[in-house]
Amino acid sequence: MIFIVVKFRPKPEHVENFPQLMAEFTEATRNEPGNLWFDWSRSLEDPSEYVLVEGFRDGDAGKEHVTAEHFKKFVAETPALLASTPLIISQAIDATGWSEMGEMKVG
Repeated sequence: MIFIVVKFRPKPEHVENFPQLMAEFTEATRNEPGNLWFDWSRSLEDPSEYVLVEGFRDGDAGKEHVTAEHFKKFVAETPALLASTPLIISQAIDATGWSEMGEMKVG
C-alpha cells in the first residue's frame, strides 16, 4: 500500500471554505479504482492547517493517481489557494488497510 499524509495551509481567505474548494478533487480521487481512502481533517492545534490522509492499493494505483486529469488540474490550480507549499510524507508500507490498535481494546 502507498500511505500518504499531506499538510496544507490555505491562504487566510480560503481557510474556512477550503473543504468545498477541494470537494471536486476529493470526489474524483475517491472514485479512482486503486484509492483505498482519501480523508481530510483540520488540525486542532492550528485551525488554518488541513491534513490529508491518503491510501492507494499499490504503486501502480499511485502512478495512476498522479497522471489523472483531476490531479493535473489540482496541481495547476491549488497553489493559488495556498499560503505555503504543502508538506508530505509518502511511503510504501506492508499493509492492506487499517488495523485495530494493539495497545488498546474497547468493549
